[in-house]
Amino acid sequence: MKKVLITGGAGFIGHHLVDYILEKTDWEIVSLDRLDMSGNLNRLADLPTWNAQKNRVKIIWHDLKATLNEFTVKAIGEVDYIIHLAASSHVDRSIEDPLSFIMDNVVGTTNLLNYARTLKSLKKFINFSTDEVFGPASLGYAHKETDSHRPSNPYSASKSGQGAIGYSFFITYSLPVITTYTMNNFGERQHPEKLIPKTIRSVLNGTPMPIFSEFNSEGKLVAVGSRYWLHCKNTASAVLFLLEKGVGGEEYNVIGFDEMTNLQIAEKVAAIIGKPLITDYVDFHGTRPGHDMRYALDGTKMKNLGWKPEVTFEESLKNTVLFAVNNPNWR
Repeated sequence: MKKVLITGGAGFIGHHLVDYILEKTDWEIVSLDRLDMSGNLNRLADLPTWNAQKNRVKIIWHDLKATLNEFTVKAIGEVDYIIHLAASSHVDRSIEDPLSFIMDNVVGTTNLLNYARTLKSLKKFINFSTDEVFGPASLGYAHKETDSHRPSNPYSASKSGQGAIGYSFFITYSLPVITTYTMNNFGERQHPEKLIPKTIRSVLNGTPMPIFSEFNSEGKLVAVGSRYWLHCKNTASAVLFLLEKGVGGEEYNVIGFDEMTNLQIAEKVAAIIGKPLITDYVDFHGTRPGHDMRYALDGTKMKNLGWKPEVTFEESLKNTVLFAVNNPNWR
């Protein structure tokens, strides 16, 4: 039986990954968490798979800013795979406190990699990064894995550093590190600071929803920020695919096939709920320095390997919105 270490298993993407692994495999799982504002064990407790098979999951508290001491290492035991999800990941907070993002995402990753070097059974180490490391994508262009990094804010810069230190461990120590770049993830039990849960709250409460936009010199609206969107179940599917077919030292874009503006997303959420959307167009450049209007990744590499998303955007968005409507504790 295989064993996987997931950092941030009680986080948003992490708990979906735990759910997927419990459903699709017979593996043992160790979740390494520090349980800050992002980590919440109630996410795991809310999963039917967890309640049926929680004996397969061990949760260990650890803050990766510190090295893994001998007691933590012993509690984890030997593992076959490491999936490194734990990170500080909100642009606004990184602008307010950039050093904490460097500590979490660069120093924390280095501590984890140093621990990984001691493992005799390790087959793959997946280092989660983000489309934001490439900076804004011009209209019609999608970044390839080999494109230069041009991060616009401390968060994306720290994730670029995380990827660089991971690759250096592949080169220097032959550690089988794979880097993934993912799009905007969404799904059930997401933190309310993110666009979709924030829109759900706004629509249900009848309050204005900020839509960050670009205006010309005459004050006329000319563009709304856009992203590609991917449900966490699809992200989890891509991770298991790469644990089987991914190659150490390689980078892979994990993308959905739906690019939409933030306004289109908000309108779809409102339509599912059946209540009006109250929009508040906010000047992007004046209020959000360090943010980018558009991100896009080229998914050809993963497609050619044989991976594609399991669930469609429309289906997964509907399920996500209705879950929040019917579960007020998660909105």
